[in-house]
Amino acid sequence: MIDHSESIFRSIGEVDLYYQSWQPTSNIKAVLVIVHGLGGHSSKYNNIVQHFIPKQYAVYSFDLRGHGRSPGQRGYINSWAEFREDLRTFLELIQSQHPKLPIFLLGHSLGSIIVLDYVLRYPQAAAVLQGVILLAPSLGKVGVSQIKLLLGQLLSRVWPRFTLNTGLDLSAGARDEKVLAIYAQDTLRHTLGTARLATEFLNTVNWINHHTNEWKLPLLILHGGADRITLPEGSQIFYEQLTTCQDKTIIVYPDAYHELQDDLNYQEVLADLESWLEGHLLSN
Repeated sequence: MIDHSESIFRSIGEVDLYYQSWQPTSNIKAVLVIVHGLGGHSSKYNNIVQHFIPKQYAVYSFDLRGHGRSPGQRGYINSWAEFREDLRTFLELIQSQHPKLPIFLLGHSLGSIIVLDYVLRYPQAAAVLQGVILLAPSLGKVGVSQIKLLLGQLLSRVWPRFTLNTGLDLSAGARDEKVLAIYAQDTLRHTLGTARLATEFLNTVNWINHHTNEWKLPLLILHGGADRITLPEGSQIFYEQLTTCQDKTIIVYPDAYHELQDDLNYQEVLADLESWLEGHLLSN
C-alpha cells in the first residue's frame, strides 16, 4: 500500500510550490528526495516510486518554479539562487516531517545541477544528507544547439524572459515507444527555456566544475551511454575531478538514453540504485 499526498510549501518570494510524497503505510527506513529536470515535473518518476515504497522508502518530489503545477513563467528564473533556496526550503520541510530518518537526494538532468549547487554552497546543511545521486546530470554538453545557448547569453541582460523552444528531441528520452507516447501526451511537460535560465545554468555548471575539490558526500552517478540530451562525457570528466571525494561511484549503461528511470533497462538501473542506497544505510 502507498500513502500518496499532495500539498504546497512557501518558498522565497512568497511563491507557493507544489509537492507530493509517497510513503509506505508501515515503517519508513529512509527518504528519497527527487529534483526533476528542465521541462519535467514531480509525477515523472512512477517507476522509482513503485520500486522503493515496498522497500520502506518514502519518496518526495516538488515541481520547480516555472514547471508542472507550480506557478511562474515556464522555464524562467530570476537567478539560480531561486532554485537553490527552493530546494533548501523543501529539505527543511522534509526534515521537520521525518526528523530522525536518513535522507538521500537525487537530481535528474538539470535537477542534478540544482542538487550539486545546493550541496556545495550549503555544506553544513547538506551534511545531514546520507548521500547524493545524479541521474543523467547535465554537466557537460547538452542537446540544445550552441546557437540557442549563445542567443540566450546575449539576451539575458536586455530581455531575460525571451523564450525559445529548447529543441530537445523527445525521441532521445527513451528507447521504449510506449514511454515516448506517454511523454508526448503529458500536458504538464514543457520544452521552453528562457534567456536568463540559459545564462544562469551555464554559470552554475561552470561554478560547480571549479569547486569539485570541496565535495565530501557519498555520490552515485548514473548515465546512459547513448544519452543525446546530456552527454555522458560530462559525467565522466566530473567524476574524475572529484579528487577529494572518498566515496564515489559512476555507472554508465552503454545503450541507454536520457530518461534512465523509464528506459528499457530501468529495472537494472533501479536495482543498482537500490544496492547503493542499501549499502549506504548499512554503513551508518
